[in-house]
Amino acid sequence: CNKIIIQNNMKTIKISIALIVATLFSINSFACKTCGCSAKKNNHSHSENGISIEINEDESYVKWLAKKVTGSHEGYVSIKDAHLHFENDLLSGGTIIIDMQTINCTDLEGEAKKNLETHLFSNDFFGVKKFPTASLEILKAKKIKKNSNKYNISATIEIKEIKKNIEFIAVLENGKATAELVLDRTKFDVRYGSGSFFENLGDNLIYDDFNLSVVIAY
Repeated sequence: CNKIIIQNNMKTIKISIALIVATLFSINSFACKTCGCSAKKNNHSHSENGISIEINEDESYVKWLAKKVTGSHEGYVSIKDAHLHFENDLLSGGTIIIDMQTINCTDLEGEAKKNLETHLFSNDFFGVKKFPTASLEILKAKKIKKNSNKYNISATIEIKEIKKNIEFIAVLENGKATAELVLDRTKFDVRYGSGSFFENLGDNLIYDDFNLSVVIAY
């Protein structure tokens, strides 16, 4: 009888340990899924006191501007998903996923617009069939001044699965975070029409730097 009781107690202990381990694992998994953060090293992190805020996708967008010898083109690309982290009411991190399949041009119409957008989707530029998304991950955010609404941001941006470090200033005001970014497209293997890689382009030369105006409503 004593032997049976001991065996039952051992089974109970084993079951309890298994339940504790499973519970801890579930909590960890839930936390990562809730905020959307990756558990990989060198990604942004946040404390248990931090809060994660999902964005208002309808009022959030990225506007692009690319210049060439003969002029410029501009347009928009949609944000697929994003969240921002705040600790003690201060921005601390976040992730923005951009839907590259929504690139559009707003300064052209008709066949010219269609041709340019098709070219931007192609492997000459962003190869959106193979690389449907791009991302921006805020690793660190620090207020410039105590009473300022401006932050120095350290982040990584990934385009065509090429990740680069970037620093910029973000402004948080009236429920929106805004930032102006200047990127060298050739760093992300977008070399078409670049004078850095091709000679005698003449009027077909496209400048390497392009501008992104980011607006995140939360």
